[in-house]
Amino acid sequence: MLVWAVLSLPLFPAADSRPAFAAESRTYNPRAYCISGTLGISASSAVLICSDGTVLYSQSDGVRMGCASTTKLMTALVACDLLYPDTTVTVPKEACGIEGSSIYLTEGERLTVRELLLGLMLESGNDCAAALAYAACGSIEAFTDEMNAKAEAIGLGDTHFVNPHGLPDENHYTTAYDLALITAEAIKIPLIRDTISTQKAYIPYRGIERGRLLINHNRLLGSYDGMIGGKTGFTRADGRCLATAAERNGLTLIAVTLSAPNDWQDHRILLDYGFSGFAAVTLAADGEYSFSLPVAGTEKTVRVSCGELTVCLPSGTVAETAVSLPRFLYAPVCAGDIVGQVVFTAGGNEYAVPLRAEYGVDAPRRSLIDRLFGG
Repeated sequence: MLVWAVLSLPLFPAADSRPAFAAESRTYNPRAYCISGTLGISASSAVLICSDGTVLYSQSDGVRMGCASTTKLMTALVACDLLYPDTTVTVPKEACGIEGSSIYLTEGERLTVRELLLGLMLESGNDCAAALAYAACGSIEAFTDEMNAKAEAIGLGDTHFVNPHGLPDENHYTTAYDLALITAEAIKIPLIRDTISTQKAYIPYRGIERGRLLINHNRLLGSYDGMIGGKTGFTRADGRCLATAAERNGLTLIAVTLSAPNDWQDHRILLDYGFSGFAAVTLAADGEYSFSLPVAGTEKTVRVSCGELTVCLPSGTVAETAVSLPRFLYAPVCAGDIVGQVVFTAGGNEYAVPLRAEYGVDAPRRSLIDRLFGG
């Protein structure tokens, strides 16, 4: 149960009427609650994170490793960035007969991006990965450039791709931690989330409607409570790789294992650990903290309020709260200006949510005498 304690209102002098408040937490450590290597899982590298970025478990999660077909989470992200779901793709010769897993695309076959994504994520079709790459960028090389640009935009420091399907290459790698962040981005996209949550689907085969039956290889779908989905992967070089996401009671967890002989059991252990010991806690509901501040030199006031802030915390954590605001504001004030913040201290971390002006106030008009004589 969350307890509100220590409500304080520090006052700023007039000279500090526009303090520079951060919209993000001030001393947040994403690994404050992390334990390492104590759950007895089989993976060479593993991580469990909450969707807000909090790391709950780590096991060599920063080591660069091959990731096999879990690569396709990034392939799907880039394809969704560059292609419309209902765009029809004519399969080129270059996408046919790709080594490894396949849905046996044929040259000239026409499928939508949505259908190719189903083949990519359910049956792990390497040919689907190639077809999407050619449709989006015209070549594998140009598409992998987009994949690497996306990795950089997400902030991944230990990931590099040379193909869209995950066949082994010494220059194709990620880490368990980076892959967890990729998965977190992927499940934000409704089309990808819906796709990885699908247990089976029919798509056309050589013009025959519902000619292909696609089966999701994720064994935890339908057998693990709250499972959203994820992506499997296997090559002899990389071993068994798996990324999964699950949600219960508003808490979304992402587990990743690389080179894991017993990956399904590893993920049950990781996710059980997270759901048993952590909770999604709403520190501030939308508009819960709201104040009126006078505007100097006018008879007007400005209402300021917070947005929602929900974070992952150890179960039973008690939070302390402090509100920071100036005594008054100087015009002009614009709607959306950050003029203060609410800071929550919990479990050794600080989380901040900004207080924003709900509406604006123009600067008072100066008289002609004031303008002439600088008053």
